[in-house]
Amino acid sequence: MKITVLGAGSWGTALSMTLWKNKHTVYLWTHDENEAKYLKEKRKCTNLPEVVIPEEITILTSLEEAVKEGEILVYAVPSIFTRSMGERTRAFVRKEQILVTVSKGIEESTLYTMTDILEEFFPENKIAVLSGPSHAEEVSRFIPTTIVCASKDEETARTIQSAFISDTFRVYTNKDVLGVEIGAALKNVIALAAGIADGLGYGDNTMAALITRGIAEIARLGQAMGCHLETFAGLSGIGDLIVTCASKHSRNRRAGILIGQGESYEEAMKEVGQVVEGVYAAKAAKKLGEKYQVDLPIVKEVNAVLFEGKAAKDAVSDLMLRDRRSESSAVSYDK
Repeated sequence: MKITVLGAGSWGTALSMTLWKNKHTVYLWTHDENEAKYLKEKRKCTNLPEVVIPEEITILTSLEEAVKEGEILVYAVPSIFTRSMGERTRAFVRKEQILVTVSKGIEESTLYTMTDILEEFFPENKIAVLSGPSHAEEVSRFIPTTIVCASKDEETARTIQSAFISDTFRVYTNKDVLGVEIGAALKNVIALAAGIADGLGYGDNTMAALITRGIAEIARLGQAMGCHLETFAGLSGIGDLIVTCASKHSRNRRAGILIGQGESYEEAMKEVGQVVEGVYAAKAAKKLGEKYQVDLPIVKEVNAVLFEGKAAKDAVSDLMLRDRRSESSAVSYDK
């Protein structure tokens, strides 16, 4: 197939490599002329120094040409730019093209997921989302990775599954689009908390607690929104949460470590040097909790540290000293 990847960052580049390996004709688009020149001449992505981009991957800067060429369009820009990319590509997208978002986030102003945004601009197109524990640094080097493709349309999900699946990139399907996207967005907020705990010098017990109670928060919210509980036990739930909280490649964890060591979120983001999605998702996650009347204590404390000047150590203490309760309502003594 002919597939266009919109966004030549580390994730867009890694997915381009995956598609190239599967013998597709791949177009990789960047808005930056200087970046395009570097990619064409050096065949390198600055954030993936060990990877050589094959000559068969065509680098483009014309958005019209890039959209025109692809049977599948992969939106691989940071979540905060998904709306602007929808606006920019609206004039060129054809209704028979399949659109795939690979960004993880919730739009703060609307509380829309990334597929919600694409559906707003392209109501006639088939749309899917790819998500799961999949750091670009490893995917680009063909280290075995497993993710999930979700779409409301089964044929679309299977088409994307077939396009991406390989011996090093296994793709499952899931019809719970909202659940996949909620898990993907909120795990970044929990990963900030995990990084903050690391920055404070806490240990493995704390990390395990944050991962476990974090997925409980995500699942509670997801169920209140109508998602399937099983989704949060899968790749876009606990799978993505584990890797984002624990991996050396995680931007959110790295930013959290710096915040735990006393830096502001602005300073941490500048030092990380790439988009830290959890910072943008934190406010949206808190708003979702309020909208659906779901208690999200970790999300609330992350917001307090990021935006309200609360000391990270005090946030951890307040989490530990919350009112006593059962671990799960399903197995409580009240049942």
